[in-house]
Amino acid sequence: MSIAKTLTWLVLIGWIAGGTYWHVCQIKQLCDGNPKPLTKTESSEAFVSAALDIQDGAHFHVTSENNLSFGRSNGRVVTGAVEPQLQALAGYLKEKSKKTLTVTGFYSSVEENNTSFPTLGQARADAIRQYFVKAGVSPNQLRIDAKQLDLAFSPADSIYGAGFAFAGTNELPNTVAETSVAEPAVSEPAVVESTEPAPALRAPKGQTEEELAAAATYEGIFKPMDLYFPLSSNQFIRTKDNDKFFEEAKKYLKQHPNKRLTLIGHTDSEGPDDHNLRLSKSRAEAVKKQFIRKGMKSKQLVSDGKGETQPIADNALPAGRKANRRVTIVVQ
Repeated sequence: MSIAKTLTWLVLIGWIAGGTYWHVCQIKQLCDGNPKPLTKTESSEAFVSAALDIQDGAHFHVTSENNLSFGRSNGRVVTGAVEPQLQALAGYLKEKSKKTLTVTGFYSSVEENNTSFPTLGQARADAIRQYFVKAGVSPNQLRIDAKQLDLAFSPADSIYGAGFAFAGTNELPNTVAETSVAEPAVSEPAVVESTEPAPALRAPKGQTEEELAAAATYEGIFKPMDLYFPLSSNQFIRTKDNDKFFEEAKKYLKQHPNKRLTLIGHTDSEGPDDHNLRLSKSRAEAVKKQFIRKGMKSKQLVSDGKGETQPIADNALPAGRKANRRVTIVVQ
């Protein structure tokens, strides 16, 4: 064989060997020493969800390696993995009726808020709150909040966990201390004696007292109108609509001495019931004095307070509590 043919064969064999190596080792990565490609199953093992850990000092503590979860940009809570722990918490809250629990919903800046709440975190916290309400916990014991975090999403595109903070006393209510059957005592609140139906809860028309006052429009002196107050003040926020109400009511009452203007004070559910009742009456009386100074006759003004018994918005929301702190005026 000539030297030229030998060189040709050597080049051909080398080209075939090099091509085989490139295809097998570099493209298929089947040779020893190549890193093994990370599969979806293996990548999922790298994600570890936060464990559930809810504690109220030395009085209550539940844990789980699992947690409640939410889909990306979704406000619906999935509780199945921690159902026993959440049911234990519901039982604790029902036993300690003077306890309150603030639930904080977590959300990320990369998520979309498709709910009716100001933030996705509030929607998630409310979903948890509704779970406990259905489990028999009083809505007055539950608060909601929201916190934006840099959340890690699982391969299933879910986030895990929420915040739980307790407040209030661990003392049992007097009705429980006096009898082992607490249900009948709780089922007969003083508000049942009232013949006035409680207003249906509605979404607050503002986030601040000023916005709520501005949203209260004048529809006539025989239509109830709500007055709102700046923080730590008994001077209600004046608007053109409540000024209109006052002027029209003043003229009508002057022409009809047998008619009355009622002023009913209301509070949120924060604090003891007896304190809220006194506070609601005090605020209504303060408005009555302001109306007297503006020219109305005292004998035509009737003030009273209902405390926290007639909310118009959800006390679990900060804006809802502000909406409930009001004095309602109407001519009767």
